[in-house]
Amino acid sequence: MDWLVELLRSESVARTLLIISLVAVSGLALGNLRFRGVGLGVAGVLFAGLVFGHFGVSIDAEIVEFAREFGLILFVYTIGMQVGPGFLASLRRQGLKLNSLAVCVVLLGVIMTAILIYAGMEAPLAVGLLSGATTNTPSLAAAQQALKAQGVSDAISRLPGVGYAIAYPFGVLGVILVIFFVRAIFRIDPNQEAARIKQAREAESKRLSTINLEVKNPNLEGLALHQIPTLSTSDVVISRVSRGATVEVPRPDTVVHLGDILHAVGPPEKLEELRLVVGSISKVDIKALPSNIITKRIVVTKNKAVRKFIHELHLTELYGVTVTRVTRAGLEFTASSHFRLQFGDILMVVGEPEAIRRTAEELGDSPEHLDHPHLLPIFLGVGLGVILGSFPLHIPGVPASIKLGLAGGPLLTAIVLSRIGRMGPLIWYMPVNANLMLREIGITLFLACVGLRAGAGFVQTLTQGDGLYWLGMAALVTTIPTLVVALVGTAVFKLNFLSMAGLLAGSMTDPPALAFARSLADSDAASVSYAAVYPLVMLLRVFSAQVLVLMFV
Repeated sequence: MDWLVELLRSESVARTLLIISLVAVSGLALGNLRFRGVGLGVAGVLFAGLVFGHFGVSIDAEIVEFAREFGLILFVYTIGMQVGPGFLASLRRQGLKLNSLAVCVVLLGVIMTAILIYAGMEAPLAVGLLSGATTNTPSLAAAQQALKAQGVSDAISRLPGVGYAIAYPFGVLGVILVIFFVRAIFRIDPNQEAARIKQAREAESKRLSTINLEVKNPNLEGLALHQIPTLSTSDVVISRVSRGATVEVPRPDTVVHLGDILHAVGPPEKLEELRLVVGSISKVDIKALPSNIITKRIVVTKNKAVRKFIHELHLTELYGVTVTRVTRAGLEFTASSHFRLQFGDILMVVGEPEAIRRTAEELGDSPEHLDHPHLLPIFLGVGLGVILGSFPLHIPGVPASIKLGLAGGPLLTAIVLSRIGRMGPLIWYMPVNANLMLREIGITLFLACVGLRAGAGFVQTLTQGDGLYWLGMAALVTTIPTLVVALVGTAVFKLNFLSMAGLLAGSMTDPPALAFARSLADSDAASVSYAAVYPLVMLLRVFSAQVLVLMFV
């Protein structure tokens, strides 16, 4: 066993990896324990890190710093990649409400900090408590820079770091406790909340139906399909035309005659509008008639098809096929000519077998490519995110520049890149399994390192002097703003619980709380809310810390 003792006493890479692994394993095991169906989840890693750190287990400070920031970058980048494609739609739908509530969380925290200062607490210490209570490292750095510009002594300049270290652990856990409390007081079932969101999105995406229409309107005799009123602007696609015993795939210039039967795909209300123009519902089901026309789901996996509108592919003109619907992230959309394709979209294509085969070759149709991670775009995206996060934003009247940091930069970059989808040969797509794996590794690394770093001397700091008082005040700064906004958002604005949980995590820039919120139900609602409020909150946190220093120091 001497070899093991030697390993534990060394400062080797092997020992560092062993300690991080032990913290992660014990923390994840703790998180899997459930009481009345509720558990800590990945947040258990933070508790394990605190225990290890308290008993003197430590690793090199620079390695801890690197692992923590790298884990955080992986976590926020994968979150951005997931929510990016639907981010703008969500922001248009409820962005103002979410950001307004998030601003209220920030302002309440700043007001409470100002009250602490007026009550006699030293301003640098109070600002440090605010930064830790809101788990916002960039605001701590901004406060320290502002203090340096003020020319304070070294003893004073160290106070924000002390307050931050005391407040940070509960800052992480406080939001989780608020989420617990809101869930209990309103008796909320997260799975039902996830189902509500899914139903709302399905309604928004206009769940598609099909209908067989017989042409009885004499005004349509001899017209081409594209000339039929409302058809070109109604998100309805004609996939088959039956004339006598013949069934064919129509083209835009296919001429319509009385008695023809059209098989249409689209939103129910649009199909009803088309029925009023065309004639009546036919008793004949075109799909049941004998023909050599088949349907096939084709996956878009070729670079040249990504980011193109459906009409730019000229599939009908080149191959004689019709795209009737597109499935993206489990939701179906009408394949209108101006629908822009993304990598991984699934197209329902109607046509003859040979035409379908040639179309599949044109679009790729290689499902195995969806499981293959594109590593070059991942590292390039992370690098661009780091550059963006390090870019200084200068605001008039503020002595120090504001930066988005290593969390905000990669998050915004991932949202933008995943929304773009493709740049030349680069595909900004991450397989679901790869995304989930990187995300969980990232948040586990982050929490393990936070716990190890905060655990050393944590109990001693609390039990000596005013440590417990400082911790109590920091706990109030964490819980009161989030609890007030959570209660108002849930009771008054009727905000979905999962969206509210993501809002609270984002308003406190708290990735562990987001990870906990995501574990409550199978939904990306929390991630979307988090990403929607994070950029504005980050700027306000950094700005408010500097303003407090300028006002009270």
